Amino acid sequence: MKLAKLLIGLLLVISFCSLSAQSNYRKEIKIPDIPGYKTLKCDFHSHTVFSDGTVWPTFRVEEAWRDGLDALAITDHIEYQPHKDYVPTNHNAAYEIGKNLANELGLILIHASEITRDMPPGHLNAIFITDANALVKDDWRDVIKEAVNQGGLIFWNHPGWRGQQSDGVPRWYDEHTFLYDNKLLAGIEVVNSIEYYPDVLEWCLQKDLAIIGNSDIHNPINFDYGNSKRPVTLVFANDKSEAGIKDAILNKRTAIFYDGKLFGKEKFLEPLFKSSVQFATTNVNTVGRGTANIKVTNNSDIDFELRLVNTDDTIRFPDYIKLLAGTTMMFPVRARKDNTDVNKKYSVVYAVENAITGADKKLNVTLDFNVKVTPKK
Repeated sequence: MKLAKLLIGLLLVISFCSLSAQSNYRKEIKIPDIPGYKTLKCDFHSHTVFSDGTVWPTFRVEEAWRDGLDALAITDHIEYQPHKDYVPTNHNAAYEIGKNLANELGLILIHASEITRDMPPGHLNAIFITDANALVKDDWRDVIKEAVNQGGLIFWNHPGWRGQQSDGVPRWYDEHTFLYDNKLLAGIEVVNSIEYYPDVLEWCLQKDLAIIGNSDIHNPINFDYGNSKRPVTLVFANDKSEAGIKDAILNKRTAIFYDGKLFGKEKFLEPLFKSSVQFATTNVNTVGRGTANIKVTNNSDIDFELRLVNTDDTIRFPDYIKLLAGTTMMFPVRARKDNTDVNKKYSVVYAVENAITGADKKLNVTLDFNVKVTPKK
């Protein structure tokens, strides 16, 4: 008992010292709302000392707030507790400990747990539950049933994790067909930590499942990500609330932002691009081969990489341009010849190279310009 108290005290001291070493301000993730929905930044997979994490629940909550998140789920393992000799077994503890601080900070803390089984079915997150202790059952199907009866949603975690798939290749098993056919599977992690699974993105698109990206963080976040950003699930919600997030997931209104890339359905990534990028004008007026520089502002934290799809024999648009996050840049347009005489609308198609809409597919956006070129005399 003395050893247990000593370890708990040590964990609290480490968490306090780590927090003290962190900046105590919030850095917003600047990704705009899209028409009709608020864009919420969420991480639905994280751990604390109540399973195999190394931090206290309040530490996990505060770092999520500092990182600019709107919502966090602490998903400690039900079946795996390496600290159980020192930390009491209470599967609701992390949520109960973190809830008050989350409320103070305006962070939505979602009650959740990770169901930790061999593959298949593998590891599954149950979020929006009410009592994690009731998930202690022998048969994983009974655990799923209990979670769903509590109002929970089920995600399949890291399908290509080498701890369960030695070659890193995700595989769909009969157990997952059971979950899918019985409408028990709400979504799958397309991105887990630093791993991206292209095949899983295709599964989500084909089966209309929520596209999920999470950190699965165990250590303090800056230990694993340093100056980079954790993966976040972008949730397109009616409002900033737990109910709004749940409704969006049920209706598959999600995408992922990680490693400078967006992953998701075209119908969400296109309005996200258009809400982020604004041209000062779409009217081009120039003489001969003179260049017209149009100011374009990127109001997001995403560097959008555009590559021209359709070239034109008369007017030259940039073959490639990187619209840097949070900047205003010049978008050069000019005629190819001095004797050009045009006055018409051009619809220019660009592939957004870091907006992934399928395993081998990128978002295409159409930019319209009214171009008037007078021949040079």
